[in-house]
Amino acid sequence: MVIVFAVLALAVLVTGNWYLWRRLFRDTTSGPGWGRRIGVVVVAGGWLLAIGALVGERTGAPFWLQQTLAWPGFLWLALSIYLLLGVLAGEVVRPLLRRFLERRDRRHAPVTAVAVPRPEPVPAGPAPEEPAEPASPRLLAAPSRRLFVSRVVGGAAAAAAVGTVGYGTYGVLRGPRVKRVTVPLAKLPRAAHGFRIAVVSDIHLGPVLGRGFAQKVVDTINATQPDLVAVVGDLVDGSVKDLGPAAAPLSQLKAPAYFVTGNHEYFSGAEQWVEEVRRLGLLPLENARTELRHFDLAGVNDIAGESEGQGPDFGKALGDRDTTRACVLLAHQPVQIHDAVEHGVDLQLSGHTHGGQLWPGNLIAAAANPTVAGLERYGDTQLYVSRGAGAWGSPTRVGAPSDITVIELASRQA
Repeated sequence: MVIVFAVLALAVLVTGNWYLWRRLFRDTTSGPGWGRRIGVVVVAGGWLLAIGALVGERTGAPFWLQQTLAWPGFLWLALSIYLLLGVLAGEVVRPLLRRFLERRDRRHAPVTAVAVPRPEPVPAGPAPEEPAEPASPRLLAAPSRRLFVSRVVGGAAAAAAVGTVGYGTYGVLRGPRVKRVTVPLAKLPRAAHGFRIAVVSDIHLGPVLGRGFAQKVVDTINATQPDLVAVVGDLVDGSVKDLGPAAAPLSQLKAPAYFVTGNHEYFSGAEQWVEEVRRLGLLPLENARTELRHFDLAGVNDIAGESEGQGPDFGKALGDRDTTRACVLLAHQPVQIHDAVEHGVDLQLSGHTHGGQLWPGNLIAAAANPTVAGLERYGDTQLYVSRGAGAWGSPTRVGAPSDITVIELASRQA
């Protein structure tokens, strides 16, 4: 089944890129030449860089090589999505534009009056040849209507894709914006009313987002003056050796900070990163719980840890707690909400989805997660899912802006 899926995926990828090349390069040129060859280089080269970036990250290639491949390769992934969407949308516009041009040409076609000549005597000898009316140079030089339409639609699709990816990349690089959400908890004592938790997930430090980005995240968190910071997974995409300096600004967090693993930590050496964040002053909650003054704070490992025997253990984290106290759980993936409900958790804080990151990725994320972003209730348990502070792969977000959320707990006794 894996082989069949791989073959189908490859067929779809090849077909989609052939269609992209055809619409953007073959149909917009009048014949074989440099334009079409450049198109082959752009499309094939973009995918070679993208695959190289993905493989380099997963195999631990030299970090300088990862950085070299990451920017062009990952940006091509995002650009190819919106180029394809653009040319697909162009299929709707194409016949409408062609019909408009046909009607316009008919309206502006010159009308020649035909005069009936009077018969005249034909002189003896061969008839003189009438000079042919010269064709309009303007009409001969103009591209065909089909070529003109292809160029207009292709150019518009390319411009829209570049603009979308450019703006989405700018949105990530400028840093996450702050969201504020009030969450009432029935068991929260009056003395804890207004307690603020800064939730940050999916920072994804790596070959693209480095120390400068981490500093922006830390400065943004500190500016909100939270009572507690919750880092709910996918902090990094790489080893401590390569990314330790990038994560160093986390030591500047002013409020007590807690950390749980995400799935990407298990691609990057989870044990080493747990020790590194501890060294930076964060407290890892590895299937553990800490009893704060007014409520319990618990954390479970990510599901990806099961392959290493380090998966989530809700019983260990929550089994023996005092159920009369409010409980906040840090769990990277929203799908862990069902175990949280069974263990009487009041509020689960998660990330993982990126809100879809690249529209229409939110539709795919919705199929795999109970909540894609925001606050929802499941029985007596509430789930808040952050869109995340960074981005994985392409440093681009479309329709899913990055965020750091300040959760303000509210007591019903206040």
